Amino acid sequence: MLTLIVQRVFWMIPTLLLISVISFFIIQLPPGDFLTSYISALEETGQPVDIEQVQQLRERYRLDRPVHIQYLGWMGGISPIGWARGEEALFMGSIGHPILKKPDFGMSFEWNRPVSDLIGERLMLTMMISITTLLFTWSLAIPIGIFSAVKQYSWGDYTFTLVGFIGLATPNFLLALIFMYVGFEFFDTSPGGLVGPEFEGQPWTFAKMGSFLLHIWVPVIVIGTAGTAGLIRVMRGNLLDELRRQYVITARAKGLRYWKLLVKYPVRVALNPIVSTVGWLLPAIVSGEIIVSVVLGLQTTGPLLLQALLNQDMFLAGSMVMLLSVLTVVGTLLSDILLLWLDPRIRYEQK
Repeated sequence: MLTLIVQRVFWMIPTLLLISVISFFIIQLPPGDFLTSYISALEETGQPVDIEQVQQLRERYRLDRPVHIQYLGWMGGISPIGWARGEEALFMGSIGHPILKKPDFGMSFEWNRPVSDLIGERLMLTMMISITTLLFTWSLAIPIGIFSAVKQYSWGDYTFTLVGFIGLATPNFLLALIFMYVGFEFFDTSPGGLVGPEFEGQPWTFAKMGSFLLHIWVPVIVIGTAGTAGLIRVMRGNLLDELRRQYVITARAKGLRYWKLLVKYPVRVALNPIVSTVGWLLPAIVSGEIIVSVVLGLQTTGPLLLQALLNQDMFLAGSMVMLLSVLTVVGTLLSDILLLWLDPRIRYEQK
């Protein structure tokens, strides 16, 4: 087990480096850059464009340099190891002695603020919504899936199956629009946002936390609907396969109590597909549902990433893509370790 973990961690380093190169160069593929989009927006509004100011901004953000130099400067800022000669050492070819430093993800062109500050402001809210949605999804999907498999073809099974298909067929953004319409039409309030209008931009207090708890259930239900419906079908199908296995029939013939047998063996094995997707959950916790966040006006990292991609804010977009890549790789390692613990039939040792 320990050897496997060490090997996987070792291979994570070149994998993440390759991902960083691909993501940075893909962001550079659209023609132009942020300043090109900025000039086009000024020209559309009829405002004069100061060419000298644009050139100064291009030099300030190193947009006048080749793409590979921009990438090396960006990665040099992200790396926790810097050089005593300063940031220009990477470009001038001089290398001093290494020093530990705080990772610098660069400056956002559009916001004119450090990327780490922008991501940090929205990361906590995004994680709170995503983790709450995850707990909501699992707490509903797993018990309902077990019930539907044990009580196959009962009225309860048919009811949950119908509700599950409706949940899978309904887009999350459409459900968000329905919630907003019902809130405006019948309750004269907006279900959008994470806090009330009077708490926007205010420091966190008990009153603001209460407003947050009142608003969070709308995005949790909207985002968790499709995930809950899908997990119910997965849990039901896998548990039905396990209940027909020979070891279950033999254990019941020997008089083992049904619910003890069910929880100890078939349910544990049926959880394998759910545990194997843990690697997808970590990046989903950070990115969130982008379309739902845009519709409901949620100040999460999803709309921030979308806006960065649309405006070619390459340092902000590249840093967020890199963060999601790191979480995906780490999540995949965690899911493999959980599978080893959950199912003793899985072994990585060579024979």
